[in-house]
Amino acid sequence: MRIKFKHIAGSILVFILLIAGFVFSINQYVLSYGQKYFSTVQEIGPADAILVLGAKVYPNSTVSLMLNDRLLTGYELYLEGKAPKILVSGDHGTKGYDEVNTMKDFLKQQGVSAGDIFMDHAGFNTYDSMYRARDVFQVKRIIIVTQRFHLARALYIARELGLEAHGVAADKHVYHNFILRSEIREIAARNKDFFLIKVFKPLPRFLGEVIPISGDGNLTDDK
Repeated sequence: MRIKFKHIAGSILVFILLIAGFVFSINQYVLSYGQKYFSTVQEIGPADAILVLGAKVYPNSTVSLMLNDRLLTGYELYLEGKAPKILVSGDHGTKGYDEVNTMKDFLKQQGVSAGDIFMDHAGFNTYDSMYRARDVFQVKRIIIVTQRFHLARALYIARELGLEAHGVAADKHVYHNFILRSEIREIAARNKDFFLIKVFKPLPRFLGEVIPISGDGNLTDDK
């Protein structure tokens, strides 16, 4: 009986190690793939648009520290003339929570013309943001702005969807314990999106009418 138990336990351990190796191999693949397209504000080439990915906003319409840094990095790219338009993509699934209008207001306060800011109200996750940037906003060349821990996956998704994407990390601060927790979650997210892209390629939750990024960002206003 003891020998049989040891055999079962050994088989379970081998299975767990194989799964763990598979998970970390995919994680490393997505990381390595995306990191090839990291750049800096000064060195990155021109694009059709700067895509700033959403993050937490507060009920008083202020942005979290991470989103503040993403928006400021996007603004720096805009000032450098890297792209004529900024696309802010985030969660606006309810009336009570609105990342994108908060982001647009922030950029307007920096001096960005309202017509140069497009809002993607249905950027509920990274995959949806990239898919909609391509199909709704007709972007071909894009600069993605988010924190380093998230940027590799965003670039992987964008390029697998056919976008000519490069990215700039928006790590202007140390985010204390948040980055460690996010890095752990990213391992699962990188694996999920690897299979999402390679196997399923679903439509985003919403698509809608085409709003070319070359036009007027005020067309995306809902207020």
